[in-house]
Amino acid sequence: MAVLHDARFLRESLAPEADAVPDVGGVSIDSRTLRPGDLFFALAGEDPRYRGAGGGGRDGHDFVAAAAASGAAAAVVSHRTGADLPELVVPDPYGALLALARAARDRLAAESRVFAVTGSSGKTTARGMLTAGLEACGLRVHASEGSLNNHLGVPLSLARTPADAQAAVFEIGTNSHGEIEPLSELVRPDVSVLLNVLPVHLEGLGDLAGVRREKLTIAAGLGASGCLVIEETVRPPEDLRARLCLCRFGRGAGADVRLEDDGGAVQVRFADGRVLRTDFLAEGPHRRSTACAVLAAIDAAGLDPAAALPAVAAVAPPAGRGRIVTRGGVRIVDDAYNANPASVRLALAGALELDAAAHVALLGDMLELGDAAEALHAGLADACTGFDRVFCVGPLMASLHEALAPGQRGGWWPDCERLDLAAVIAAAPPGSVVLVKGSNRGFWKHGTVTALANALADRDA
Repeated sequence: MAVLHDARFLRESLAPEADAVPDVGGVSIDSRTLRPGDLFFALAGEDPRYRGAGGGGRDGHDFVAAAAASGAAAAVVSHRTGADLPELVVPDPYGALLALARAARDRLAAESRVFAVTGSSGKTTARGMLTAGLEACGLRVHASEGSLNNHLGVPLSLARTPADAQAAVFEIGTNSHGEIEPLSELVRPDVSVLLNVLPVHLEGLGDLAGVRREKLTIAAGLGASGCLVIEETVRPPEDLRARLCLCRFGRGAGADVRLEDDGGAVQVRFADGRVLRTDFLAEGPHRRSTACAVLAAIDAAGLDPAAALPAVAAVAPPAGRGRIVTRGGVRIVDDAYNANPASVRLALAGALELDAAAHVALLGDMLELGDAAEALHAGLADACTGFDRVFCVGPLMASLHEALAPGQRGGWWPDCERLDLAAVIAAAPPGSVVLVKGSNRGFWKHGTVTALANALADRDA
Protein backbone atom coordinates (compact mmCIF):
# COMPACT_ATOMS: atom_id res chain seq x y z
CA MET A 1 0.00 0.00 0.00
CA ALA A 2 1.32 3.41 -0.98
CA VAL A 3 1.16 5.67 2.06
CA LEU A 4 -0.83 8.89 1.67
CA HIS A 5 -0.69 9.98 5.32
CA ASP A 6 1.67 8.42 7.84
CA ALA A 7 0.82 7.91 11.50
CA ARG A 8 2.72 10.97 12.67
CA PHE A 9 0.91 13.26 10.23
CA LEU A 10 -2.46 11.89 11.35
CA ARG A 11 -1.64 12.31 15.03
CA GLU A 12 -0.56 15.91 14.45
CA SER A 13 -3.54 16.73 12.23
CA LEU A 14 -6.33 15.02 14.15
CA ALA A 15 -5.07 14.73 17.74
CA PRO A 16 -7.19 11.59 18.22
CA GLU A 17 -7.73 9.50 21.32
CA ALA A 18 -6.07 6.30 20.15
CA ASP A 19 -3.45 3.89 21.39
CA ALA A 20 -2.18 3.17 17.87
CA VAL A 21 -2.52 5.24 14.72
CA PRO A 22 -1.70 3.46 11.44
CA ASP A 23 -0.38 4.76 8.15
CA VAL A 24 -3.20 5.10 5.60
CA GLY A 25 -3.32 4.92 1.83
CA GLY A 26 -6.40 7.07 1.23
CA VAL A 27 -9.37 8.87 2.75
CA SER A 28 -13.04 7.89 2.48
CA ILE A 29 -16.46 8.94 3.77
CA ASP A 30 -18.37 6.11 2.06
CA SER A 31 -17.94 2.47 3.08
CA ARG A 32 -19.36 1.36 -0.31
CA THR A 33 -16.49 2.86 -2.31
CA LEU A 34 -13.75 2.57 0.30
CA ARG A 35 -10.49 0.96 -0.78
CA PRO A 36 -8.28 -1.23 1.41
CA GLY A 37 -5.95 0.94 3.47
CA ASP A 38 -8.26 3.97 3.54
CA LEU A 39 -9.01 6.08 6.58
CA PHE A 40 -12.81 6.12 7.04
CA PHE A 41 -14.51 9.19 8.49
CA ALA A 42 -17.78 8.34 10.25
CA LEU A 43 -19.72 11.51 9.49
CA ALA A 44 -23.16 12.41 10.78
CA GLY A 45 -25.89 11.76 8.23
CA GLU A 46 -27.09 15.35 8.32
CA ASP A 47 -25.19 18.42 9.49
CA PRO A 48 -25.99 22.09 8.72
CA ARG A 49 -22.32 22.62 7.95
CA TYR A 50 -22.69 20.39 4.88
CA ARG A 51 -24.88 23.15 3.39
CA GLY A 52 -27.05 20.77 1.43
CA ALA A 53 -24.20 18.52 0.33
CA GLY A 54 -26.06 15.50 1.63
CA GLY A 55 -25.02 12.72 3.93
CA GLY A 56 -27.84 10.33 3.23
CA GLY A 57 -29.53 10.78 6.61
CA ARG A 58 -27.55 7.88 8.13
CA ASP A 59 -24.93 8.12 10.84
CA GLY A 60 -21.53 7.05 9.53
CA HIS A 61 -20.90 5.19 12.79
CA ASP A 62 -23.46 2.62 11.58
CA PHE A 63 -21.06 1.74 8.77
CA VAL A 64 -17.74 1.47 10.61
CA ALA A 65 -18.02 -2.33 10.70
CA ALA A 66 -18.67 -2.35 6.94
CA ALA A 67 -15.62 -0.14 6.46
CA ALA A 68 -13.56 -2.59 8.49
CA ALA A 69 -14.82 -5.49 6.38
CA SER A 70 -13.77 -3.58 3.24
CA GLY A 71 -10.23 -3.22 4.55
CA ALA A 72 -10.20 0.25 6.11
CA ALA A 73 -6.96 0.93 7.97
CA ALA A 74 -8.78 2.92 10.68
CA ALA A 75 -11.93 4.95 11.32
CA VAL A 76 -12.31 8.48 12.66
CA VAL A 77 -15.25 8.38 15.07
CA SER A 78 -16.83 10.45 17.84
CA HIS A 79 -17.35 7.33 19.96
CA ARG A 80 -16.10 3.77 19.81
CA THR A 81 -18.28 1.29 17.96
CA GLY A 82 -16.38 -1.91 18.73
CA ALA A 83 -15.62 -2.58 15.09
CA ASP A 84 -12.55 -4.66 14.28
CA LEU A 85 -10.16 -1.83 13.33
CA PRO A 86 -8.34 1.05 15.05
CA GLU A 87 -10.86 3.74 16.01
CA LEU A 88 -9.48 7.28 16.22
CA VAL A 89 -11.82 9.12 18.59
CA VAL A 90 -12.25 12.86 18.02
CA PRO A 91 -14.92 15.29 19.25
CA ASP A 92 -16.21 15.98 15.71
CA PRO A 93 -15.42 13.75 12.70
CA TYR A 94 -16.46 16.42 10.15
CA GLY A 95 -14.27 18.97 11.92
CA ALA A 96 -11.48 16.39 11.82
CA LEU A 97 -11.95 15.98 8.05
CA LEU A 98 -11.62 19.75 7.64
CA ALA A 99 -8.51 19.70 9.85
CA LEU A 100 -6.93 16.95 7.73
CA ALA A 101 -7.77 18.90 4.57
CA ARG A 102 -6.08 22.04 5.94
CA ALA A 103 -3.04 20.04 7.02
CA ALA A 104 -2.75 18.44 3.57
CA ARG A 105 -2.88 21.90 2.00
CA ASP A 106 -0.32 23.29 4.46
CA ARG A 107 2.27 20.61 3.74
CA LEU A 108 2.40 21.26 0.00
CA ALA A 109 5.65 22.81 -1.11
CA ALA A 110 5.67 26.59 -1.52
CA GLU A 111 6.35 26.25 -5.25
CA SER A 112 3.32 23.99 -5.85
CA ARG A 113 0.41 25.46 -7.80
CA VAL A 114 -3.13 25.09 -6.49
CA PHE A 115 -6.14 25.86 -8.67
CA ALA A 116 -9.83 26.33 -7.83
CA VAL A 117 -12.39 26.20 -10.64
CA THR A 118 -16.00 27.38 -10.59
CA GLY A 119 -18.61 28.54 -13.07
CA SER A 120 -22.21 27.95 -13.99
CA SER A 121 -21.15 25.31 -16.53
CA GLY A 122 -17.98 23.63 -17.74
CA LYS A 123 -16.31 23.02 -14.35
CA THR A 124 -15.67 19.32 -14.81
CA THR A 125 -14.46 19.77 -18.38
CA ALA A 126 -12.13 22.55 -17.22
CA ARG A 127 -10.80 20.38 -14.41
CA GLY A 128 -9.95 17.61 -16.87
CA MET A 129 -8.32 20.00 -19.34
CA LEU A 130 -6.35 21.75 -16.61
CA THR A 131 -5.12 18.45 -15.17
CA ALA A 132 -3.97 17.28 -18.60
CA GLY A 133 -2.29 20.60 -19.35
CA LEU A 134 -0.43 20.68 -16.05
CA GLU A 135 0.77 17.11 -16.55
CA ALA A 136 2.01 18.09 -20.00
CA CYS A 137 4.03 20.81 -18.27
CA GLY A 138 5.80 18.03 -16.37
CA LEU A 139 4.04 18.35 -13.00
CA ARG A 140 2.68 15.68 -10.67
CA VAL A 141 -0.99 16.65 -10.42
CA HIS A 142 -3.70 15.81 -7.91
CA ALA A 143 -7.28 16.63 -8.92
CA SER A 144 -10.72 16.16 -7.45
CA GLU A 145 -12.75 13.31 -8.89
CA GLY A 146 -16.32 12.95 -10.09
CA SER A 147 -18.58 15.66 -8.72
CA LEU A 148 -16.78 16.21 -5.43
CA ASN A 149 -17.33 19.96 -5.46
CA ASN A 150 -19.41 20.69 -2.35
CA HIS A 151 -18.96 20.93 1.42
CA LEU A 152 -18.26 17.21 1.64
CA GLY A 153 -16.48 16.70 -1.66
CA VAL A 154 -14.00 19.60 -1.51
CA PRO A 155 -12.54 18.78 1.95
CA LEU A 156 -12.45 15.11 0.99
CA SER A 157 -10.57 15.89 -2.23
CA LEU A 158 -8.18 18.22 -0.40
CA ALA A 159 -7.57 15.62 2.32
CA ARG A 160 -6.55 13.18 -0.41
CA THR A 161 -3.76 15.44 -1.72
CA PRO A 162 -0.37 13.68 -1.71
CA ALA A 163 2.51 15.50 -0.05
CA ASP A 164 4.57 15.43 -3.25
CA ALA A 165 1.89 16.93 -5.53
CA GLN A 166 3.35 19.75 -7.59
CA ALA A 167 -0.07 20.98 -8.67
CA ALA A 168 -3.63 20.42 -7.45
CA VAL A 169 -6.95 21.20 -9.10
CA PHE A 170 -10.22 21.51 -7.19
CA GLU A 171 -13.71 22.02 -8.59
CA ILE A 172 -16.07 24.13 -6.43
CA GLY A 173 -19.82 24.34 -7.04
CA THR A 174 -22.87 25.93 -5.46
CA ASN A 175 -26.64 26.13 -5.59
CA SER A 176 -27.22 28.69 -2.82
CA HIS A 177 -25.50 31.69 -1.29
CA GLY A 178 -22.51 31.31 1.02
CA GLU A 179 -21.20 27.99 -0.28
CA ILE A 180 -18.18 28.89 -2.40
CA GLU A 181 -16.40 31.33 -0.09
CA PRO A 182 -15.54 28.93 2.77
CA LEU A 183 -14.45 26.25 0.30
CA SER A 184 -12.16 28.68 -1.51
CA GLU A 185 -10.70 29.70 1.85
CA LEU A 186 -10.15 26.01 2.64
CA VAL A 187 -8.37 25.32 -0.67
CA ARG A 188 -6.35 28.58 -0.63
CA PRO A 189 -5.72 28.53 -4.40
CA ASP A 190 -2.89 30.30 -6.16
CA VAL A 191 -5.14 30.68 -9.22
CA SER A 192 -8.94 30.81 -9.17
CA VAL A 193 -10.89 30.34 -12.40
CA LEU A 194 -14.40 31.72 -12.95
CA LEU A 195 -15.56 30.22 -16.25
CA ASN A 196 -18.90 31.95 -16.65
CA VAL A 197 -21.94 33.39 -14.91
CA LEU A 198 -25.23 32.01 -16.28
CA PRO A 199 -28.85 31.84 -15.06
CA VAL A 200 -28.43 28.62 -13.08
CA HIS A 201 -29.78 27.60 -9.63
CA LEU A 202 -31.99 30.66 -9.60
CA GLU A 203 -34.19 29.08 -6.92
CA GLY A 204 -31.27 29.29 -4.49
CA LEU A 205 -29.38 32.31 -5.88
CA GLY A 206 -32.30 34.53 -6.85
CA ASP A 207 -31.22 36.13 -10.12
CA LEU A 208 -28.22 36.54 -12.38
CA ALA A 209 -26.75 39.20 -10.07
CA GLY A 210 -26.98 36.71 -7.22
CA VAL A 211 -25.21 34.07 -9.30
CA ARG A 212 -22.46 36.58 -10.06
CA ARG A 213 -21.98 37.56 -6.40
CA GLU A 214 -21.75 33.94 -5.31
CA LYS A 215 -19.40 32.86 -8.09
CA LEU A 216 -17.03 35.77 -7.48
CA THR A 217 -16.37 34.47 -3.97
CA ILE A 218 -14.08 31.90 -5.62
CA ALA A 219 -11.50 34.67 -5.09
CA ALA A 220 -11.93 34.59 -1.30
CA GLY A 221 -9.09 32.13 -0.73
CA LEU A 222 -6.55 33.86 -2.97
CA GLY A 223 -3.52 35.37 -1.28
CA ALA A 224 -1.89 38.66 -2.16
CA SER A 225 -0.01 37.06 -5.06
CA GLY A 226 -3.00 35.10 -6.31
CA CYS A 227 -4.68 35.53 -9.69
CA LEU A 228 -8.34 35.44 -10.64
CA VAL A 229 -8.87 34.18 -14.19
CA ILE A 230 -12.30 35.47 -15.19
CA GLU A 231 -14.51 35.55 -18.27
CA GLU A 232 -14.21 39.03 -19.73
CA THR A 233 -17.89 39.97 -19.51
CA VAL A 234 -18.02 39.31 -15.75
CA ARG A 235 -17.20 42.56 -13.96
CA PRO A 236 -15.73 42.03 -10.49
CA PRO A 237 -16.32 44.69 -7.80
CA GLU A 238 -13.76 47.41 -7.21
CA ASP A 239 -12.31 45.83 -4.07
CA LEU A 240 -11.40 42.67 -6.00
CA ARG A 241 -9.93 44.65 -8.89
CA ALA A 242 -7.78 46.58 -6.41
CA ARG A 243 -6.68 43.55 -4.38
CA LEU A 244 -5.96 40.90 -6.98
CA CYS A 245 -4.23 40.18 -10.21
CA LEU A 246 -7.00 39.74 -12.79
CA CYS A 247 -6.65 37.87 -16.06
CA ARG A 248 -9.64 38.22 -18.39
CA PHE A 249 -10.25 35.62 -21.07
CA GLY A 250 -12.77 35.58 -23.89
CA ARG A 251 -13.42 36.56 -27.47
CA GLY A 252 -13.70 40.35 -27.03
CA ALA A 253 -11.11 43.05 -27.54
CA GLY A 254 -10.87 43.59 -23.76
CA ALA A 255 -9.65 40.06 -23.03
CA ASP A 256 -6.10 39.61 -21.78
CA VAL A 257 -6.16 36.11 -23.27
CA ARG A 258 -8.28 36.29 -26.42
CA LEU A 259 -9.82 33.37 -28.25
CA GLU A 260 -10.12 33.76 -32.03
CA ASP A 261 -12.24 30.92 -33.40
CA ASP A 262 -14.47 32.48 -36.03
CA GLY A 263 -13.23 30.28 -38.85
CA GLY A 264 -10.12 28.38 -39.91
CA ALA A 265 -7.37 27.70 -37.40
CA VAL A 266 -8.04 28.59 -33.78
CA GLN A 267 -5.78 31.18 -32.16
CA VAL A 268 -5.24 32.10 -28.51
CA ARG A 269 -3.65 35.53 -28.25
CA PHE A 270 -1.94 36.71 -25.04
CA ALA A 271 -1.58 40.31 -23.88
CA ASP A 272 2.19 40.28 -24.41
CA GLY A 273 1.83 39.37 -28.08
CA ARG A 274 2.30 35.60 -27.88
CA VAL A 275 -0.07 33.66 -30.15
CA LEU A 276 -0.85 29.96 -29.96
CA ARG A 277 -2.30 28.44 -33.12
CA THR A 278 -3.99 25.09 -33.46
CA ASP A 279 -6.20 23.37 -36.03
CA PHE A 280 -8.37 21.97 -33.23
CA LEU A 281 -8.93 23.12 -29.66
CA ALA A 282 -12.30 21.60 -28.68
CA GLU A 283 -15.72 20.77 -30.16
CA GLY A 284 -18.21 23.60 -29.76
CA PRO A 285 -17.80 27.28 -28.87
CA HIS A 286 -18.39 26.71 -25.15
CA ARG A 287 -15.66 24.09 -24.84
CA ARG A 288 -13.22 26.23 -26.78
CA SER A 289 -13.97 29.01 -24.31
CA THR A 290 -13.25 26.59 -21.45
CA ALA A 291 -9.98 25.57 -23.08
CA CYS A 292 -9.04 29.25 -23.42
CA ALA A 293 -9.69 29.74 -19.68
CA VAL A 294 -7.48 26.75 -18.90
CA LEU A 295 -4.60 28.07 -21.01
CA ALA A 296 -4.99 31.46 -19.29
CA ALA A 297 -4.85 29.78 -15.87
CA ILE A 298 -1.72 27.83 -16.78
CA ASP A 299 -0.10 31.04 -17.97
CA ALA A 300 -1.19 32.86 -14.79
CA ALA A 301 0.57 30.17 -12.75
CA GLY A 302 3.85 30.95 -14.50
CA LEU A 303 3.79 27.82 -16.65
CA ASP A 304 4.04 27.40 -20.42
CA PRO A 305 0.63 27.26 -22.16
CA ALA A 306 2.32 26.24 -25.42
CA ALA A 307 3.54 23.04 -23.75
CA ALA A 308 0.04 22.42 -22.39
CA LEU A 309 -1.89 23.13 -25.60
CA PRO A 310 -1.71 19.70 -27.30
CA ALA A 311 -2.81 17.92 -24.12
CA VAL A 312 -5.63 20.37 -23.49
CA ALA A 313 -6.88 19.96 -27.06
CA ALA A 314 -6.76 16.17 -26.78
CA VAL A 315 -9.05 15.95 -23.73
CA ALA A 316 -12.32 14.28 -24.65
CA PRO A 317 -15.43 15.59 -22.88
CA PRO A 318 -16.53 13.46 -19.90
CA ALA A 319 -19.59 11.26 -20.18
CA GLY A 320 -22.72 13.36 -19.94
CA ARG A 321 -20.85 16.57 -20.70
CA GLY A 322 -20.50 16.52 -24.46
CA ARG A 323 -18.88 13.17 -25.18
CA ILE A 324 -19.68 11.88 -28.67
CA VAL A 325 -20.83 8.26 -28.93
CA THR A 326 -21.24 6.76 -32.42
CA ARG A 327 -23.72 3.94 -32.96
CA GLY A 328 -25.46 2.81 -36.12
CA GLY A 329 -23.74 5.55 -38.11
CA VAL A 330 -25.25 8.22 -35.82
CA ARG A 331 -23.20 10.51 -33.59
CA ILE A 332 -24.88 11.02 -30.21
CA VAL A 333 -23.68 14.12 -28.39
CA ASP A 334 -24.06 13.01 -24.76
CA ASP A 335 -24.64 16.25 -22.84
CA ALA A 336 -27.16 14.73 -20.46
CA TYR A 337 -25.53 15.51 -17.12
CA ASN A 338 -26.90 19.02 -16.66
CA ALA A 339 -28.61 21.91 -18.41
CA ASN A 340 -29.41 25.59 -18.11
CA PRO A 341 -30.63 28.05 -20.75
CA ALA A 342 -27.14 29.26 -21.71
CA SER A 343 -25.54 25.82 -21.78
CA VAL A 344 -28.39 24.43 -23.88
CA ARG A 345 -27.91 27.23 -26.41
CA LEU A 346 -24.19 26.55 -26.54
CA ALA A 347 -24.73 22.81 -26.90
CA LEU A 348 -27.18 23.38 -29.75
CA ALA A 349 -24.66 25.66 -31.49
CA GLY A 350 -21.90 23.11 -30.99
CA ALA A 351 -24.00 20.29 -32.46
CA LEU A 352 -24.75 22.40 -35.51
CA GLU A 353 -21.00 22.76 -36.13
CA LEU A 354 -20.91 19.04 -36.91
CA ASP A 355 -21.64 18.10 -40.53
CA ALA A 356 -24.64 15.79 -40.56
CA ALA A 357 -27.33 14.27 -42.74
CA ALA A 358 -29.82 15.50 -40.14
CA HIS A 359 -29.52 17.44 -36.89
CA VAL A 360 -31.78 16.14 -34.12
CA ALA A 361 -32.14 17.42 -30.56
CA LEU A 362 -33.58 15.51 -27.61
CA LEU A 363 -34.07 18.08 -24.86
CA GLY A 364 -35.19 17.60 -21.25
CA ASP A 365 -36.36 19.96 -18.52
CA MET A 366 -33.94 22.51 -17.11
CA LEU A 367 -34.45 22.61 -13.34
CA GLU A 368 -34.06 25.16 -10.53
CA LEU A 369 -34.99 28.14 -12.71
CA GLY A 370 -37.69 29.57 -10.46
CA ASP A 371 -40.69 31.54 -11.70
CA ALA A 372 -39.15 32.20 -15.12
CA ALA A 373 -38.81 28.51 -15.96
CA GLU A 374 -41.56 28.24 -18.59
CA ALA A 375 -40.48 31.41 -20.40
CA LEU A 376 -36.84 30.31 -20.38
CA HIS A 377 -37.79 26.96 -21.93
CA ALA A 378 -39.94 28.55 -24.61
CA GLY A 379 -37.18 31.04 -25.33
CA LEU A 380 -34.92 28.28 -26.63
CA ALA A 381 -36.92 28.03 -29.85
CA ASP A 382 -34.69 30.47 -31.74
CA ALA A 383 -31.57 28.50 -30.72
CA CYS A 384 -33.12 25.39 -32.29
CA THR A 385 -33.09 26.99 -35.75
CA GLY A 386 -31.13 24.67 -38.03
CA PHE A 387 -32.32 21.45 -36.37
CA ASP A 388 -34.45 19.13 -38.47
CA ARG A 389 -36.33 17.71 -35.50
CA VAL A 390 -36.50 18.66 -31.83
CA PHE A 391 -37.93 16.19 -29.31
CA CYS A 392 -38.93 17.45 -25.84
CA VAL A 393 -39.30 15.62 -22.54
CA GLY A 394 -40.72 16.96 -19.29
CA PRO A 395 -43.51 19.30 -18.19
CA LEU A 396 -41.40 22.44 -18.62
CA MET A 397 -40.24 21.42 -22.09
CA ALA A 398 -43.87 21.48 -23.22
CA SER A 399 -43.37 25.25 -23.50
CA LEU A 400 -40.52 24.79 -25.98
CA HIS A 401 -42.48 22.19 -27.94
CA GLU A 402 -45.30 24.68 -28.45
CA ALA A 403 -42.88 27.47 -29.40
CA LEU A 404 -41.12 25.45 -32.11
CA ALA A 405 -41.95 25.76 -35.76
CA PRO A 406 -44.48 23.00 -36.59
CA GLY A 407 -42.05 21.28 -38.95
CA GLN A 408 -39.46 20.95 -36.20
CA ARG A 409 -41.72 19.35 -33.61
CA GLY A 410 -40.60 15.76 -33.27
CA GLY A 411 -42.71 14.98 -30.21
CA TRP A 412 -43.24 15.73 -26.54
CA TRP A 413 -43.48 13.33 -23.60
CA PRO A 414 -44.12 14.18 -19.93
CA ASP A 415 -41.23 12.08 -18.60
CA CYS A 416 -38.37 9.76 -19.57
CA GLU A 417 -40.41 6.65 -18.80
CA ARG A 418 -42.84 7.51 -21.60
CA LEU A 419 -40.25 8.75 -24.10
CA ASP A 420 -40.62 6.93 -27.42
CA LEU A 421 -37.02 6.39 -28.55
CA ALA A 422 -38.28 4.79 -31.76
CA ALA A 423 -39.57 8.19 -32.87
CA VAL A 424 -36.17 9.78 -32.22
CA ILE A 425 -34.38 7.00 -34.08
CA ALA A 426 -36.73 7.30 -37.05
CA ALA A 427 -35.70 10.96 -37.41
CA ALA A 428 -31.98 10.09 -37.34
CA PRO A 429 -30.81 8.17 -40.41
CA PRO A 430 -27.14 7.17 -40.66
CA GLY A 431 -24.96 10.26 -40.83
CA SER A 432 -27.13 12.18 -38.35
CA VAL A 433 -26.16 13.98 -35.16
CA VAL A 434 -28.42 13.63 -32.09
CA LEU A 435 -27.86 16.03 -29.19
CA VAL A 436 -29.17 14.78 -25.82
CA LYS A 437 -29.32 17.59 -23.26
CA GLY A 438 -31.20 18.09 -19.98
CA SER A 439 -30.85 18.35 -16.21
CA ASN A 440 -29.40 15.22 -14.66
CA ARG A 441 -32.59 14.08 -12.95
CA GLY A 442 -33.88 13.33 -16.44
CA PHE A 443 -31.83 11.65 -19.15
CA TRP A 444 -28.72 11.10 -17.01
CA LYS A 445 -30.61 9.44 -14.17
CA HIS A 446 -32.62 7.25 -16.55
CA GLY A 447 -29.70 6.15 -18.74
CA THR A 448 -31.34 7.56 -21.87
CA VAL A 449 -28.09 7.92 -23.84
CA THR A 450 -27.19 4.28 -23.23
CA ALA A 451 -30.68 3.16 -24.25
CA LEU A 452 -30.51 5.30 -27.40
CA ALA A 453 -27.05 4.00 -28.30
CA ASN A 454 -28.12 0.38 -27.82
CA ALA A 455 -31.23 0.89 -29.94
CA LEU A 456 -29.20 2.46 -32.74
CA ALA A 457 -26.70 -0.40 -32.60
CA ASP A 458 -29.55 -2.89 -32.87
CA ARG A 459 -30.90 -1.00 -35.90
CA ASP A 460 -27.49 -1.32 -37.56
CA ALA A 461 -27.15 -5.03 -36.74
